[in-house]
Amino acid sequence: MATVRSYGATKEVTGSCHVLKIDGVKIMIDCGMFQGEDEEKNEEAFYFEPSSIDYLLVTHAHLDHIGRIPKLVKEGFKGKIYATAATMDLAEIILMDSAKIMSEDFQTKYRKALRKGREKKLSKPLYQPLDVEKTFQSIEWVNPEYDKYYDLCEGVSFVYRNAGHILGSAFIELSYMDKSDSHTIVFSGDIGNDNGLVMPNLNKCDKTQSLYVETTYGDRDHQPIDATIKEFKKVVVKTLNNRGNVLIPSFAVERTQELLCILREMHESGELPKCKVFLDSPMATRATAVYRKYVNELTNKCQANVQEDGTVFNFDSLVYTETPEASKSINDIRSRAIIIAGAGMCNGGRITHHFKHRIWDKRNAVIFVGFQAEGTLGREIVEGAKWINVLGEDIVVKASIHTINGFSAHADRDGILEWISSMQDLKKVFLVHGELKSQKAFKKMLNKKLHLDAHIVSFKEKIVLD
Repeated sequence: MATVRSYGATKEVTGSCHVLKIDGVKIMIDCGMFQGEDEEKNEEAFYFEPSSIDYLLVTHAHLDHIGRIPKLVKEGFKGKIYATAATMDLAEIILMDSAKIMSEDFQTKYRKALRKGREKKLSKPLYQPLDVEKTFQSIEWVNPEYDKYYDLCEGVSFVYRNAGHILGSAFIELSYMDKSDSHTIVFSGDIGNDNGLVMPNLNKCDKTQSLYVETTYGDRDHQPIDATIKEFKKVVVKTLNNRGNVLIPSFAVERTQELLCILREMHESGELPKCKVFLDSPMATRATAVYRKYVNELTNKCQANVQEDGTVFNFDSLVYTETPEASKSINDIRSRAIIIAGAGMCNGGRITHHFKHRIWDKRNAVIFVGFQAEGTLGREIVEGAKWINVLGEDIVVKASIHTINGFSAHADRDGILEWISSMQDLKKVFLVHGELKSQKAFKKMLNKKLHLDAHIVSFKEKIVLD
């Protein structure tokens, strides 16, 4: 008998974590961090014994899919971790950055608590940089290639397919014997938007009986990518020509590289007004180098850039600011700067410092190019906040706010439906990784368009597959 229990991304977007049990063997798919209003869940104990997990299969390197792996290892996991080579390289960067941020935040809170005599009540960081190092040094990481079948253990095999979401991303097809029949279950992870900028299109899945599928945008469609790029360019050009600055909170992996691709093209075509473009994120800088390493996994356009000048995204106006001092020096520039900085949901990172210095100025513009989870500062701004609290200070919001969703690395409603429509033998669809409103809408549309019933998975719910 095969069962699945989900310990995250149930009626919410973040915290992806599913445990597939097949005849006593426990296979975990992702071990992600909760973000936004659910981030306190990260400090809770796992609802299972980490040492009981035999294998961890990782779909991709976003924090909401890998962010609790060091905690899992710290608390007893000793199995093997499977991830594509690119995912492993990105995961090491992202997890180390996460550990450093948590450690720095803890030190700040500890000093404040110490002055009030409350230091004993303070929760320690989820993990520290040393825990991340141990995760990669003491645990065996296996790097499967796309479209190649592997035996995981007796009676269980799997294959990674390119999900077109971010570099190294995959959806996973797991097959096992159910009595005398073979059964396949697919875990989508996050599937891509097919916008053709950096990542190749999402692979098809030909056949499966069970499907765990993301529904981040299950209730809406993105605008076409050409219209999205046109809208982005319009805001950028107008703001720069008015001697304003453009602030872009951006995720270090994929969204940043897409923006650099567009800005490079604008620079080469003469569309980009004279300005400086700052990539103010050490993590994004390191991630961008990984994209260069795996350029053969990117679009033909990106590969052509490398053939032209040896780089994927660089151009004359682009400045990488890795040190805190270099980041602070951006404050000296009064106008005509494009600042791409993390974190993507504005829940920390260098973007908050740039908000403090520029979001109160009506000449400036803020462009949101990614999903903003409930409970994040980004969501607050997108929903029309007139004032925000940044770094302990109340700041008025006068900059123009623009939400451009077409850049999303996630498939939209029609994209998910199209992907599912090609699957033969599909009997059971389970909705995860989406807010409940989105999931209810997608469940209804799935039944209407493809005549398939879907189940919205609840936290810790036991699903029997056979």
